[in-house]
Amino acid sequence: MIEELLPDEVVAVEVHGDDGSEPAPLYPEEAEVVARAVEKRRREFALVRACARRAMEKLGVEPVPLLPGERGAPGWPPGLAGSMTHCAGYCAAALVRTTDLASVGIDAEPNGPLPDGVEETVALPSEVARLRELAARIPEVHWDRLLFSAKESVYKAWFPLTRLWLDFSEADIDIAPDPGERTRGTFRARLLVPGPVLAGHRVTHFDGRWSARQGIVATAIAVPHPRTH
Repeated sequence: MIEELLPDEVVAVEVHGDDGSEPAPLYPEEAEVVARAVEKRRREFALVRACARRAMEKLGVEPVPLLPGERGAPGWPPGLAGSMTHCAGYCAAALVRTTDLASVGIDAEPNGPLPDGVEETVALPSEVARLRELAARIPEVHWDRLLFSAKESVYKAWFPLTRLWLDFSEADIDIAPDPGERTRGTFRARLLVPGPVLAGHRVTHFDGRWSARQGIVATAIAVPHPRTH
């Protein structure tokens, strides 16, 4: 589901559902991070890291502990960029070599409405107008939740490049279904604050892809290196 939203250079591993089996053991320092967490949080933490380590193995990288760092962002081994996500019944990790892409951001959410009051804190007026138009055309997708997911993917792609906070109000996202499609498409996030500078080029927007199926909305962003010639 996530892999189909990303370019071929990215390795993605996902798990649908939770059969109750014991996830792969955590490294001791990882286990310490969630030692006082509830069982659900510990399982999600372990499952998504199992996905990430399988992705590392596919890239030929020796698995290592993946500890939350600044603002909770995972610390990846040198030379890798990546992102992880989990929601009820689904978790995934995506990894790429930094020689191939500058950054990656992924997110998955249940395809249901946002809780009351959340849209007002997430969506700009311009985004709300576009969401209403999309909902009238394609009601089976919860567009408010998809917008939230896209903004999460934007932040996950943004933070490793800037080490700065990005508020929901600081990116204006335009979502579009693919021609003739109802459950997959593209989005563009226009940055309303100065973006990261990559190889002397200022990033002004992120482009991503989305899908809505199997009860989940998923979004993904791959940030390319600027062309220097």
